[in-house]
Amino acid sequence: MNQHLVHLFRIAQQPSRRIIGLMSGTSLDGLDVALCRLHGHGVETQLKLEHFTTVPYPSEVRQRIRQVFAREQVSLEYLTLLHAWLGRLHATIILDCLTQWKVSPQEVDLVASHGQTVYHAPQHQHQHPSFPFNATLQLGDADHIAVLTGIITLSDFRQKHIAAGGEGAPLAAYGDYLLLSSPDEERLLLNLGGIANFTYLPRAGQDAHTIFSTDTGPGNTLLDATVRTHFPTLAYDADGKLAAAGQVHTGLLAALLDHPFFEAPLPKTTGPELFNASYLLQAQQRSNTTGLQPEDVLATLTEFSALGVAHAAVQAFGPTPRMAVYASGGGAHNPTLLAALKRHLPHCQFSSTDVLGVLPDAKEAILFAVLANEAVAGQPVSLGAGHQRVPAVSMGKISLPG
Repeated sequence: MNQHLVHLFRIAQQPSRRIIGLMSGTSLDGLDVALCRLHGHGVETQLKLEHFTTVPYPSEVRQRIRQVFAREQVSLEYLTLLHAWLGRLHATIILDCLTQWKVSPQEVDLVASHGQTVYHAPQHQHQHPSFPFNATLQLGDADHIAVLTGIITLSDFRQKHIAAGGEGAPLAAYGDYLLLSSPDEERLLLNLGGIANFTYLPRAGQDAHTIFSTDTGPGNTLLDATVRTHFPTLAYDADGKLAAAGQVHTGLLAALLDHPFFEAPLPKTTGPELFNASYLLQAQQRSNTTGLQPEDVLATLTEFSALGVAHAAVQAFGPTPRMAVYASGGGAHNPTLLAALKRHLPHCQFSSTDVLGVLPDAKEAILFAVLANEAVAGQPVSLGAGHQRVPAVSMGKISLPG
């Protein structure tokens, strides 16, 4: 038998596994690297975060990715080269982190690499009659990661989800269910990344069929793009101060909300392929607000992101949702956005996932470590055998070091 398969079999039989989770989101700010110790699997999973860091992407990396990011037409040669280059970059980052943490690659069992999403194409969005299915594309070839680090690598998690009938996103329902279900309260795990999404968790022991994840619309993606356009020395609106200095323009807000996505049934997915600078410009043109001050645009976009979340919550739970909301992602650090969310969901109690023992900035990287752990040591996670587009599958393609 292949020695690497023998090693993988031994890893699967261990009582615990040391797994590096990697996540690079639509904000393109950097690579999240989470070194986790996972004991058990399934609902018995216990996780300890040993180390975490976000390695910022320099401007050169961001510019390379943006040449293909959410674009319908790109150079096929460039896309091919970028796929390998990102895999090698992520491998280098892993090795640098391990050196800083004084951990050898031989002490790590698995790498769980999400890759870099460059195009997300659910059927309701692309509407190509010749391709009546969902699709998505993540770059960062895992064979390069496995070979350069010497660590068995799992990647491309979203493809199995799509093959089994899902939209490939969001995948948070699986990890949220295994790590963060509570016997005492209904929970909404809200991720405020480039695109906002949430996972609904009923009280543990109740009907798991009701668990689902959905995107709600933009989180930070339009905010960050607007900041970069009008304030070139800034990457984002730190603490929401620029938005707090502006006024919400009701006409622009109405134009932003005027899209079928917001009325589509839950769960659903979207991405910067839809919600991008062109979307904002078209809304400004329709509302005659192209001359609006940047602070007012940011105030309106903040309200837009909050209303997307609130509208989805009302769609799912009725006019007065009442549950505990735990926020993570970059937007969880934005008090202006959080204030808007609390205003629109006044009966919910808002906290950070930090109070649940999950570092908000590390949550997505952690969740992919959980998915890799399930793929190797567990069984397909069943949350209703496909109900609410949460198929019972094991996700992740396996790349061996040799």
